[in-house]
Formats: sequence, C-alpha cells, structure tokens
Amino acid sequence: MKLSFIVPAWNEEALIGATIASIQSSSSAFEHEIIVADDASDDRTSEIAKEMGAIVVLCNNRQIGKTRNDGAKVATGDIFIFIDADTSTSEAVVKETVEAIQNGAVAGGSFPTFEGNTILLAKILTPVLRFVFYLKGLAAGAYMFCTRDSFEKAGGFDPKFFAAEEVHLANKLHKYGTFKTIKSRVVTSGRKFRTHSSLEIITTLFLVSIPGIRNIKKRKNLWYGPRK
Repeated sequence: MKLSFIVPAWNEEALIGATIASIQSSSSAFEHEIIVADDASDDRTSEIAKEMGAIVVLCNNRQIGKTRNDGAKVATGDIFIFIDADTSTSEAVVKETVEAIQNGAVAGGSFPTFEGNTILLAKILTPVLRFVFYLKGLAAGAYMFCTRDSFEKAGGFDPKFFAAEEVHLANKLHKYGTFKTIKSRVVTSGRKFRTHSSLEIITTLFLVSIPGIRNIKKRKNLWYGPRK
C-alpha cells in the first residue's frame, strides 16, 4: 500500500522543510511519495521541496482546492493524504491512517492541535469544532486522507469553493464508505489566529458555513496574505 502525501503550498519557505521532514520520519515504514503543489510561490518553497526529495507540481490557482487537485493528478499512491504546508505529522498519525483504511474506511482526518500560544478565540473554538467535525464525520484541512478510488469517484475538491473545500469533499466521500476521524492529532501552525483578528476569522467561518456562497472569493487574504 503506497501513500501519496499532497502538500499545497504558497510562500512556505519558512515551514515547508519541517513539514516534509515530519512526513519522511513518520512514514519510513511505508512506501510513500511527497508531492508539493506550489501555487505560484515567489520564494524558495519549490527549491527547498526539491532539495528534500519531494515531487514539485507548479500551478497558478490562488485557490487551495484546485491546488490540491493538481497535486493529486500526479499522485501514484493507493491512499491520498492531504496535509497543509504548516503542519507536522507523526508515526502515530500515519499508522492510524493506514489502519483506518485497512479496516474498511474510505476516508478520514485528524483534527489538529495548534502549536504555541493561541488567542482566547482559538481555545474556545477548537474543542467545539473538534466535536462537531467528529459528530458529522468531517475533515479539517490540515490533514485529510482518502483512498484514490473514493477521491476519483467524488471528483476531487470542488473548484467552486474557495474555502471549506475539505468539508464539502468529506460530505461527498460519505457516499462511498466509512469516514474515520483518527485519535492521533497532527500539529498545525496557529498563525491564522496571530495574523487575523477574531472578527475576521468569525466572519470567514460564518461565510464558509453557507453552501455555495460566492463572496468567499474576496477572502483570499486568509490563505494568500501576510502571515505572522
């Protein structure tokens, strides 16, 4: 069973190395490949990824769903694992991912833990969202996995969504089998909470909760803007 780790990235030279290193160290027991889908970075993201042995796919989407799809197009694995460029995984996470698929799940995810000190809003929202995602069988974008077959049947990430694309894909994947939220957690950056105000984040969460809303196109800075 081969694993394809697909990492969407834009100007991630500060973190992409650590993410790739965590994948390499946690997946040594499995055949795997690492694909970095570089969405028009103007820093050393691609260079660092290549130096560390990753396959680099160049694209220009300014949309994370399309960028993940571009990475998936060249993937050769049986299991697709979508992990964000500011996220670190572990042996426990990868092992539990493989076991979930071997035990019959077609998809699943790991709800992340945020690194460092986070603002009060993050501390309040995290346990609430974790419970809701577990209850509804949804995936957080930081780490989501599925079989190649189920991904292809679902048509990948829907390009009409500029946010919450992983939630919409998870809902489609339910048609093809069991969704498993694993207990082990990846660790992701808390930079969105450090960069954006509580009002910006709450407004965005509200907008992405409305199916098909188009105004979310104007919220690109949450994903493709300055970071702290």
